[in-house]
Amino acid sequence: MSKSFGAMSVAQLSVLIQSGAADPVDVAEAVFETIGNYADKAVFTVLTKSRALEEARASSKRLWEGRSLGLLDGIPIAWKDLFDIEGLVTTAGSVVLAADAPAKRDAAVVNLLRQAGMIAVGRTNMSEFAFSGLGINPHYGTPVNPRGSDLPRIPGGSSSGAGVAVAAGLVPVAMGTDTGGSVRIPAAFNGIVGYKATRGRHAMDGVYPLAKSLDSLGPLCRNVRDAVWIDAAMRGRTAPDIVERPLQGLELLVPENIVFDGAEPGVVAAFEAALERLQQAGARVSRAVIPAFNEIFDLMTRYGPLVTAEAFALHHQRLAGPDADRMDHRVVMRTRLGAKTTLADYLAILEARGRLIADVERLVGDRLIAFPSVAHVAPPIAPLEEDDELFFATNNKTLRNTALGNFLDSCGVSIPCGTGDAGMPVGLLLSATANRDEALLGIALAAEPVIRGDFA
Repeated sequence: MSKSFGAMSVAQLSVLIQSGAADPVDVAEAVFETIGNYADKAVFTVLTKSRALEEARASSKRLWEGRSLGLLDGIPIAWKDLFDIEGLVTTAGSVVLAADAPAKRDAAVVNLLRQAGMIAVGRTNMSEFAFSGLGINPHYGTPVNPRGSDLPRIPGGSSSGAGVAVAAGLVPVAMGTDTGGSVRIPAAFNGIVGYKATRGRHAMDGVYPLAKSLDSLGPLCRNVRDAVWIDAAMRGRTAPDIVERPLQGLELLVPENIVFDGAEPGVVAAFEAALERLQQAGARVSRAVIPAFNEIFDLMTRYGPLVTAEAFALHHQRLAGPDADRMDHRVVMRTRLGAKTTLADYLAILEARGRLIADVERLVGDRLIAFPSVAHVAPPIAPLEEDDELFFATNNKTLRNTALGNFLDSCGVSIPCGTGDAGMPVGLLLSATANRDEALLGIALAAEPVIRGDFA
């Protein structure tokens, strides 16, 4: 039993802990043993074993005394290396921050989940400064996708270690951030669930930024139920308040533009098969062009990406000094492109963004949008490390579908829907317009088993 604690869902493990069948201390010790025995040492950047065992002992005492804090009491969680953890330096996947002062307090959401009784086991690896959808990190190593059976494949980024930690059965849940797809991409590539909340739904205090007008948070976990439970605690709720919604009469909109361009046949086949299953379960599907999708990429071509402009504003002094030589050269190259976006350009992007968000809200209404989370499965690592041109082209394609949601301030859940090339996982992305997280998650609860089919 102990060896499988990290491979359980949050809900499964909660039943054991709340019933007394598993003690939080035993769970924590087993999780650290599993992590220690795992061959890939690039998944975590630091483990917080002393803190975790202290928290586990406190949880065990509460449960013994009948004072459980709720469903999440005693559940282990891993944190992306963007979240402040008291006493640790937040390095954001970079060596240039390693000499910074340790955090004086936990990030707001770390504190909220601690108050819910969760056990912080450590920090997970990531793309440097969260600025890549591939998950490659030359400083701390690149976590290898555990779903690959032929050769080492990328984990997806930027929440790379988070995706691998869950998919490999090391922890039941890991927290990520999402600025252009950094939760949904590793979820899709690793065959797990990733929920990106509407920006502003969760407190960002103590989270190292990339682009504040796009940054959002969300968990990577085994199923939608787990995401619902974690989301509630991230908002300070003592219990989940989202209920399952029926699939009968659910209206799905499948875009006919952008998201299928250059898609691998295996990805399209898995997506369409899941869509057919949803229709058989009572969902209604319509297909249409979403003009805003084209205009978003036209804006990027004309003014540069919003994320790049804001990343340059954040890092421009660092890029002008010696730190640039210590950073991933691909992150430096991409960030410096933000210098081309003038203030007038930036304001024009923001003005257009507001208009496009309103356009999509009118077009979509209460429907959910459905398309592949990523148009391809996780590619091999080695060619991307060796060829910068291939790296950038693959990064752009990897981020393309998910980045639309960040620009439009939508919320989304990536759910495994099958496999594509080399037997690698494919994700189906369900998205709703801004602040419709409750509706999205309620529908996703009902849709998940249908979308998964026989995917395990």
